[in-house]
Amino acid sequence: MSKTQPSEAIEAALAAGQRVFGENRVQEAQGRWTDRRDGIEGLELRLIGPLQSNKAADAVALFDIIETLDRPKLADALAAAGLRVGKPVRVLIQVNTGAEPQKAGILPGETVELVEYARATGLIVEGLMCIPPAEESPGPHFALLHKIARRCGLETLSMGMSGDFETAIRFGATHVRVGSSLFGERKGPETPSRD
Repeated sequence: MSKTQPSEAIEAALAAGQRVFGENRVQEAQGRWTDRRDGIEGLELRLIGPLQSNKAADAVALFDIIETLDRPKLADALAAAGLRVGKPVRVLIQVNTGAEPQKAGILPGETVELVEYARATGLIVEGLMCIPPAEESPGPHFALLHKIARRCGLETLSMGMSGDFETAIRFGATHVRVGSSLFGERKGPETPSRD
């Protein structure tokens, strides 16, 4: 997760061979990656923050995968943006496993329906993503996400961050988000946003 990190930290990660980066906000990522994008072989950019439908076209243009699809309206916007630019749109469905009202994500019981809807729009649904409630043990949330993914025939599970990635891996995570383990604590305001 490279969100809010200074340019010199990104350059150091690139020099060390890191090629997969997660960003939380479309505008911040545009400023960080637009000029760098073409010169880095194997670079993969992943949007890991909430996305407003009106930013779908910008997100599709910049990111290789959107990890935060959580509603049909956004699926429609992403599919339309992909058609306009002739680009297949890869997504993960974000599942709000803790049913937290302040957090983005589809509720667990509605996930299968959203996966089917997204597939019908032409999106390439590769897997599921979750961020468990901070005050709860993550294991049951990871187990739930794994169970839902199996029901949907999905193998990709993006779950686990620097503090709980080992638990996530035990529950089948294929992708983990380990920004502070690599970069140290974030350098900037971290406020919830539906960028």
